[in-house]
Amino acid sequence: MTTVAPRSDVRRHELAEFLRSRRERITPEQVGLPRGRRRRTPGLRREEVAQLSAVGVTWYTWLEQAREIQVSAQVLDAVARALLLDASERAHLFALACTADPAPNTPCPSVTPALRAMLDQLAPFPACVQNSRYDILAYNSTYGRLLCDLDALPPEDRNCLWLAFTDPDWRRSVVDHAEMVRVLAAKFRASMAEHLAEPAWKGLVARLEARSPEFREVWARREVVGQGARAKYVLNPQVGLLHLEHTSLWLGPAPGPRLVTYAPLDEETRRRLERLQTLAGERERARAQSTAPDPAVPTTTTTTPAPAPAAAPARDRAPAVGPVTA
Repeated sequence: MTTVAPRSDVRRHELAEFLRSRRERITPEQVGLPRGRRRRTPGLRREEVAQLSAVGVTWYTWLEQAREIQVSAQVLDAVARALLLDASERAHLFALACTADPAPNTPCPSVTPALRAMLDQLAPFPACVQNSRYDILAYNSTYGRLLCDLDALPPEDRNCLWLAFTDPDWRRSVVDHAEMVRVLAAKFRASMAEHLAEPAWKGLVARLEARSPEFREVWARREVVGQGARAKYVLNPQVGLLHLEHTSLWLGPAPGPRLVTYAPLDEETRRRLERLQTLAGERERARAQSTAPDPAVPTTTTTTPAPAPAAAPARDRAPAVGPVTA
């Protein structure tokens, strides 16, 4: 009779072997440690990794021994930095540990250069890329000014659910806000069914429950709604009322990342979106000029400034946690 090890055991042993292999490839000099005269271990010692990661030696030793211990995302982040892991190795480490990567600037692999170019070409139609958790992964210039100034927000706050319940500008821009947040929370709950044990999902819910009494009340209803296109009104503070049709195009197996677009439902809305695109471009050029080097200050090289773009390029979340409404 063959005994099959539990999946958790397999993952722990694979994680232990991966950490050991990464540790043994790094020399002390790479991390600023003295080599010493008696070094039999290839690469770093376990106690050196523990020191660099600010964790206990015993705890790290147990981790490499595949012991059944709790591993937090913050500790894994410290270990990843100590072991000088690149982006692919870091992603592999967190996948083996079944833990969400807390680093906010980890690029999302689903947002390719071609997809960013597509977002730019869709302007003046507002468009963005969202994942199933409603994080905004990338967006074009019009979307960035549709409901609030997304560029002014930290990446971890660029999430539809978070903004719908906590951001004053976002909430003012959505006509029939009470119905919108009810439907959005119901869609999020439906999406969360496949991610109930994932820290990033649970963390977003906990963060919202701590911040928004309205979210706590809506979330307690346990409503569930599926995805679908629908018309909506947005009251933009710069160009006025917009009548838009919301459509989601999935970029892979549903319910994964999706391209979200907002098409105008009348000619007046189309003209106002064009005006919003122009305003976004003007703001981007003003921002670029404000950060340009002072021409009065001598430089060692002379460069020819590139012509100003007609519209701001698609933004990455760079991407997030973490939105227009669903």
